[in-house]
Amino acid sequence: MANDTPTSNEPDNKHLSWFTPTLDHLSQPARDIFEHYSLIPPSRIIPHIIDVRNRAWQIHPHPCIGQFRFLDLSISLSPLYPSILTRLKAEDAVLLDVGCCFGQDIRKLVADGAPARNLYGCDLRSGFLDLGYELFRDRGRLESRFMTADVFDERGELRELDGRVDIVHAASFLHLFGWDDQVQVARRLVKLLRPRKGSLVLGRQVGNIKPGEFASRSGKGTMFRHNGESFKRMWDVVAGETGSRWDVVVTLEELRNREAREGESRERGWNDEGARWMRFEVERTN
Repeated sequence: MANDTPTSNEPDNKHLSWFTPTLDHLSQPARDIFEHYSLIPPSRIIPHIIDVRNRAWQIHPHPCIGQFRFLDLSISLSPLYPSILTRLKAEDAVLLDVGCCFGQDIRKLVADGAPARNLYGCDLRSGFLDLGYELFRDRGRLESRFMTADVFDERGELRELDGRVDIVHAASFLHLFGWDDQVQVARRLVKLLRPRKGSLVLGRQVGNIKPGEFASRSGKGTMFRHNGESFKRMWDVVAGETGSRWDVVVTLEELRNREAREGESRERGWNDEGARWMRFEVERTN
């Protein structure tokens, strides 16, 4: 797509409050990926990340890109990560990363020993997927498959995975939509998953202690931000519509506390009052 091809590495929209121009800290797990998986010299890692990030920002100014949140490798922060690795290695399980951006979590899984051939990623913007190969310098050697796909399009490329996926990872994704669209997405994820006990959806996103519809940052439509009760209620709706049952676990965490632990004191101007980081695990029980 034409608008997926940045023309310069000088980012526009730098005035947005969720754009951080420099990268002052890189976690050790992220540094290990770039040094040992991507084989980038240590002195070149941060300039390389900033260059690719700036080009991605021109494609679309997501907060996770502006704030370098893709470097969190968020799937590895889940309490379920060890068991996910075990399932992928020992059970030949299939994982789909929805809204995968650069595919950074897939690279983390591969670096930790997961079979690349069983890992899939999809994103609406092909430019992010292309930049993922540049970011991790693994074009031609990574066996995972990436799809440019709209999760709302049931006739699109994702259809070939219907009923074949064991684990869906959805980080910073569901919260992009209003309630009705989130229900539709969740139904789509159920269709992608194997219809059996143990199928799993997990991820993280921005929630709120007072759930409801919030104005979209694009100015178009709304985004529903959940707390634990509203997220469980949404999955009750999905369960009733799909004939499935789900165990839903949600944790909320103060944004400011999380940033302080990471050595970040800068205010996140794009967050609303009551905003929280929300991590969820949704496991099928029938």
